Amino acid sequence: MVLKKYELEATLHAEKREISNGRLKDENPLDVSKGFQEMCGACRRGDLKRCQELITDGVNINARDEYDYSPLILASLCGHYEVVQLLLESGALCERDTFQGERCLYNALNDRIRNLLLKYDYSKSTDPLQPLASHITSLLIRTHPKTSDITLSTSGGALNLHKFILSARSPYFRNKLASTPESNGWKLSSAIPPLAFDIVIRYLYLGEIPLDLSGICESDEEEKTLVAGIDKLSKQLGLETLLDNILGGGDRRLARQRRTEEVTRGRDQLEEWFREHVLKHKVVTNTRNADDVRWDRDNAIFADVLLRADADVDTDEEELDGNIESVGPEQKVRTTDGPLNGIPVGPVRDPSPPPEHHSYPRTSTLFPVHRAMLLRSDFFSAMFSSTFREAQDTSHLQIIPIDCSPEVLEIVLYFIYTEKAEFPLDLAIDVLFAADQLFLEKLKVKAATVISTLGNGTMTVVESDNPRGMSNETEPEIDIYDVIRAGWLTRVHRLEEFAARYLAYRLEYYIDEEEFAELIRESAARIKARQETDSIELLDDIRYYLSERFRLRFEDSGIDEMIDATAGDESDLVAAQNPDFKLPDDEGVDLKGPDDTSQEPKKPDLTSEGANAFDFSGVLRTLDGQVTGDEFSTDAQNYRILLGKIDTLLERLKLDA
Repeated sequence: MVLKKYELEATLHAEKREISNGRLKDENPLDVSKGFQEMCGACRRGDLKRCQELITDGVNINARDEYDYSPLILASLCGHYEVVQLLLESGALCERDTFQGERCLYNALNDRIRNLLLKYDYSKSTDPLQPLASHITSLLIRTHPKTSDITLSTSGGALNLHKFILSARSPYFRNKLASTPESNGWKLSSAIPPLAFDIVIRYLYLGEIPLDLSGICESDEEEKTLVAGIDKLSKQLGLETLLDNILGGGDRRLARQRRTEEVTRGRDQLEEWFREHVLKHKVVTNTRNADDVRWDRDNAIFADVLLRADADVDTDEEELDGNIESVGPEQKVRTTDGPLNGIPVGPVRDPSPPPEHHSYPRTSTLFPVHRAMLLRSDFFSAMFSSTFREAQDTSHLQIIPIDCSPEVLEIVLYFIYTEKAEFPLDLAIDVLFAADQLFLEKLKVKAATVISTLGNGTMTVVESDNPRGMSNETEPEIDIYDVIRAGWLTRVHRLEEFAARYLAYRLEYYIDEEEFAELIRESAARIKARQETDSIELLDDIRYYLSERFRLRFEDSGIDEMIDATAGDESDLVAAQNPDFKLPDDEGVDLKGPDDTSQEPKKPDLTSEGANAFDFSGVLRTLDGQVTGDEFSTDAQNYRILLGKIDTLLERLKLDA
C-alpha cells in the first residue's frame, strides 16, 4: 500500500512537470466559475436534475474545485449512484493510472459505485467520439452501398473518397471543390510515395496513424522519403498537426491526448460543415409540393439524398403560398419557369387554396444530406443496400420521408454528423421514438436520460409543486402516461423504472384518475397468457417505490415499526390519531416525545413532503381528512391509505395482483 502511494505521488509529479512544460493538457483544470460550483453542490446533494441541466449548459465535468475535488469524486464520495452514472455517461473520466482516477475509486462510498467506476475505466471503455471516428474511417474500405463521389489516383492505385469529408477536413480541398464542385477525380504527383498519401488520407478520415515510421519502412532512407512526402502533403492540404502527431514519440498518455484532440477537431469541422451546408440549405415548402422538389445530383454541397419531415397541422397559421419558403444563399432553385438561384428544385405547382379542413400537414422540410453519414443508422444502411426505390440512382436526389417533426429530424441528423445530442425535455419522447425507428441506440439512451433526469422522479409532492422555489410555469412539463407507454413501446426499461418511481412519489395525484386505471389494465395485459395470480409489473414497481418514499422519512426516526404493522392494528391507529396516547415501550414509539410540552400546533415545514398534509389552519390531516398529531403519523396513515386505494382499484378492475 505504501509503495502504491509513492507510485501515485511520483505519477502526479511527473504529470505536473509535463503539464507545466506544455506537453500535456491538464485533464482536471481548476474551475472557480459559478456554474462549476453549482455542479459540485448538485453532486454533493445528489440533485440529478440540476446535474443534467448544468451538463447541458456546457459545464466542464472533468474540472476540479479549489479543494481538488471533481464532480465525479464528490458524487461517488457522497454515494449518489445515479449521479455517478450520469457523469460517466456524459464523459467524466476515471482512469486508474491517474492520481484523480485512483482517488475517485478509493473514496467511493460503496462497492456498487466502485464497480460502476471500474466498468467505465478509460482503458476499458471507448472514447465518446470513437463511434463517429470509426464510422468515418470505415468509409475508406466500404464498397456497398456506394457512397463515394471522387476518385484520387496514385501510382499505387486509387482511393474512392467523399467530397464533403475532404472539404470539411482540408482547406485545400475546400477551396478546390468550391471552385469546381463537379470534379470527380484528382491525380497525385508520382514524386510523393503512395504510402505517404495513404497515411494522410487515413488522418483526414479520423483513422489511427502510425506513431513509429521505422516499423513500416525497410530502411532509414525510405523513412526519410516518407517523412518528406507526408510533410509536403500536410503543408499542401493545410494539415498543421499531422507531422507533429507522427513524430511526437510513443508516450501513452501523450499519444492518447493527441488522438483525442484530433478526433475532437475532426468532429468540430464536420459540425461546422453540417451547420453551413446542411442546415443552412434546408428547404421549407408547402407539403403538397414537397414531392415535386427536384434537386440535381451534381450540387455544391455534395448531397446525395433528401430527407423529408412534415410539420404538424396548425390551423391558426396563415397558408403558405406554395413556393419555396427558404433555401440557402449559395444554392439554386429551379421551378417550372426555369432556374432560380441555382439549385434544381422544380417543377413546383401553382399555389391553390386548400380545403378549409385539409388533412395534410401545412409545411414540410427537406434536408440535403449524405448517404455516407446516414449509414450510421442500420435503418438507412439496410435501405441503401437493398433494391428499394430509395437505393436507386436517379438524375435527381431521392426524397425519403421520415416519420417525425422537422425539429426532431434536425436533432437526429445533428447526432449522426457530430455525435452531439442536446434537446429539451418537451422533445425527448419524440426523439426517443425517432431514434428507435432509425436504430440509433446511443441516441435512445440519451433521450431516456434526459427524460429520467429532467423529469426528476424522486421529487416529493410539494417539491414537484414548487421546484427549487420556482413556479410550475418555469419548469418543463412531463406527461408520465406518455413516458411509460414510450418505455414499453421502445423497450427502454430505464423509463419504466422512472415512471413507476414518478407515480409512486405522487400517487395521491394519480390514483383516482381513470387514465391511471387504464394504465394498470395495459400493464396487466402486457403479460402473455396472464393468470389471475400473476403480478402486475407496474404495480409491483409502484409499491416498491412507495415503500421507499415513506421509509426514507421514517428509517432514521424509529417510526418505521408503525409502517410494518398491519393496517388493522387498532393501537397504531389510535396512537397515530391521538398525540397524547403513548404505546408501551415494547409495543412501539412515543409519537409525541417526552420533552414535547408545547400545546400549540406545529408550524408547517414547507420544504418537507409532509407539508402537503397541512390545511389552511395549520392542522395536520391525512389524505382522508383525519386530524393527526405529527408528520410521521400522517405519513404512516397516508401510506396505508394509498396501499388501500391500490387494492380497491384492483378489485374494481377485477385484477388480482
